[in-house]
Amino acid sequence: MASRFQIHNAATLIQGGGIVAYPTEAVYGLGCDPLNGGAVQRLLELKGRPAGKGLILIAADFDQLRPFINELAPEQMAAVHASWPGPVTWLLPAAAGVPAWLTGGRSTLAVRVTAHPLAAALCRAAAMPLVSTSANRAGRPPARSALQVRLRCPGVDMILPGAVGGAGRPTEIRDARNGKLLRAG
Repeated sequence: MASRFQIHNAATLIQGGGIVAYPTEAVYGLGCDPLNGGAVQRLLELKGRPAGKGLILIAADFDQLRPFINELAPEQMAAVHASWPGPVTWLLPAAAGVPAWLTGGRSTLAVRVTAHPLAAALCRAAAMPLVSTSANRAGRPPARSALQVRLRCPGVDMILPGAVGGAGRPTEIRDARNGKLLRAG
């Protein structure tokens, strides 16, 4: 498990435009500052992922996501809040000015309040939500260990050691506007 010192160093790297790999609920994720276009572009190149697909933001709590999204009606938000922290990613309306590199040019943004203690600690230490995408080249199996990240994702600035959570698959994705399941978990 990563030490406080390692988490602090990873947060400092992210704040400076770096890319950090860290365990999440199901797999290792790659993360960076969502508002640093250069860091996001480097992450996409490392993965071989097209920018038009959009990205997920993870956060330690809902307050970290507020600047990036517009909330829906209370009854729609109730389902979102009931699932967090946890392995459910929701599409919510993107706030004005959210970069297209996050939304993929759509009007929504994929967001999650993570239940993984190390991922949440990293978001708190960095004082921001993080881009979170699986640690792998596009179309390849995601890494589930620090060693697999090292082998599959050369170019990552730091790997936080730790165990992934018990989820066997990447998180489910739902549209908060209508509850529709877009990706099964």
